[in-house]
Amino acid sequence: MGPDFIARHWYRLTPVSLLAFPFSLAFRIAVWARRLAYRAGLLASVRLRVPVIVVGNLTVGGTGKTPLVIWMAGALAKAGRKPGVISRGYGGASAAPREVRAGDEAAVVGDEPLLLARHCACPVWTGADRARAAQALLAAHPDCDVLLCDDGLQHYRLARDVEIAVTDRRGNGNGLMLPAGPLREPAGRAVDALVLNCELGEARPTRTRAAAEFAMRLEPIGTYFLHDPAKAVGAAELRGRRLHAVAGIGDPQRFFAQLSRLGLAPRCHSFPDHHRYAAADLDFPDCDLVLMTEKDAVKCAHLGRTDLAVLRVEARLDPAFGEFILERLRGLATA
Repeated sequence: MGPDFIARHWYRLTPVSLLAFPFSLAFRIAVWARRLAYRAGLLASVRLRVPVIVVGNLTVGGTGKTPLVIWMAGALAKAGRKPGVISRGYGGASAAPREVRAGDEAAVVGDEPLLLARHCACPVWTGADRARAAQALLAAHPDCDVLLCDDGLQHYRLARDVEIAVTDRRGNGNGLMLPAGPLREPAGRAVDALVLNCELGEARPTRTRAAAEFAMRLEPIGTYFLHDPAKAVGAAELRGRRLHAVAGIGDPQRFFAQLSRLGLAPRCHSFPDHHRYAAADLDFPDCDLVLMTEKDAVKCAHLGRTDLAVLRVEARLDPAFGEFILERLRGLATA
């Protein structure tokens, strides 16, 4: 399913979503039974020797989890902690636990783990089984004293101490569970904190049950050429060019809106989340430059093009969020 199909049928009630509602009920029952099995001990969770903070979302698709994890890893390091990061590595060919290096290929380790490795000054490991990946990270880096899990809110095999859900302007969509809607778990599922990834002026999404709520926004901090990251591209240089923009993220419109706020008006092209780009995907007529996100860029370096420009963004958090995380960790240390 492409992003346009999802937008039509997951973020409003349509005949298609209503026809899928019986399957949604069956999925809800399966989710409830699985969670109950973990709570009852019928399925075992792996408890690690360090606190685990899971950053995820209740819906399918990206909401800004990876930029938040990058921010958290930096904040924890500044506070004197020694964080490590684990990720599923969706889209990568490697399923076994492995450490991710900045020079790895996205096709092997996945796009999000590669971004994490390039922007986090701490160990990053990936693996289909997050519990095994976490154990491997701790074995290789015994000084690590807290683990961040990028996604994995529904990966109950890894026991966690703090759960953070990230949501954006789309909220819970039509409020239905898969496949009729975007929800992977019921909207009322409790978490420790909810991070609202919204720009100023955007409508606040539907809330989930959370002990605390914090605001986040993704701020553009510069544009650079993919073939030469040291070569910055100023907004003034972009204006007046024949621009196209591509986005293979959870909410492509979020990226396109950022470009509009920068005064740019490219022709926009949406692709599915984690899309693997081929050369033909970026062959646009009447085009001087193609703008893309960093998540897209790590999958396009092999194309060898000199007309690809990358917009980098950083998470900006409510100042109280950092103290919330540190306070929770202090509480775990004294429990």
